[in-house]
Amino acid sequence: MRGVQCSEEMGFPSLNFPSPIQTITFENHTFYLKRDDLIHPDFSGNKARKFHYFLTHDFPHINKIVSCGSAQSNAMYSLSTLAKMKGWQFEYYVDHIADYLKENPHGNYRRAIENSTVFKVKSEELRVKSDNVLFVEEGGRQKEAEYGIRLLAQEIFEWQKENNIRELNIFLPSGTGTTALYLQKALCIEGVVGGQHPTVYTCACVGGSDYLKKQFFELEAGENYHPTILSLPKKHHFGKLYRENYEIWLKLQQETGVVFDLLYDPLGWRTLLAYRELLCKPLLYIHQGGLLGNKSMLPRYERKYGMWGVVPL
Repeated sequence: MRGVQCSEEMGFPSLNFPSPIQTITFENHTFYLKRDDLIHPDFSGNKARKFHYFLTHDFPHINKIVSCGSAQSNAMYSLSTLAKMKGWQFEYYVDHIADYLKENPHGNYRRAIENSTVFKVKSEELRVKSDNVLFVEEGGRQKEAEYGIRLLAQEIFEWQKENNIRELNIFLPSGTGTTALYLQKALCIEGVVGGQHPTVYTCACVGGSDYLKKQFFELEAGENYHPTILSLPKKHHFGKLYRENYEIWLKLQQETGVVFDLLYDPLGWRTLLAYRELLCKPLLYIHQGGLLGNKSMLPRYERKYGMWGVVPL
């Protein structure tokens, strides 16, 4: 969907670009950490990247956003803020909303309600046919996301040059895989330092590697632009509570002082550390935000496994 570029005076929020990169030590290894979680409280992490095109362009014919996904989606909250900022309606389709969540709104769901989101139950495949409606795929998995993720690649490329880092591995966990895919593509096209471009590695947090590969092909036919998918031997079920995920999440806070997301990052770090050969080169981990979702995940972990010295959110 084409739009007209707009400015901050037209309602474009002030975003912290380029996001900072810091050095951390974890498990006796040194990592670079791209702090996309610090970009903006309402558009943290990959939401700022995926929705950057919609944030920075005006769509005079649009009066509503329609999207779908889970009732605690980070993308849902960011889209509700985008709609409020633009003066649009926001209609969001879910498979279901738990009674407990309805009675005790919290996290992304509560914030979306405060932004006047209209929730509807999705009974079949969602189809939107209206010139006045902007339809955003679940998790922001669509071509427009490439616009903002290309800026992420440029930031990494400039940082590499400034710090004379000739070889670089990049890691980030994936849901739809949109960020990892368009980042690898942009780096293949533009980001060459010392004669080679960085390699982007990822893992499938939703579904498995085959599902993630399918998502890549739906967005980009050129397999040479696809990231490298890593996996652990044991199947991972999205949203399920795992003691090892909670343990590494707590350990990350204790050793680095950084709070990570509880849905994606624990599996991401566990997968990364299982492939320590990647650490022979400098490695950049991309923090993709999503911390508001911890407000619903953390109480579940605390009830099941106890507090264990949790750092307050």
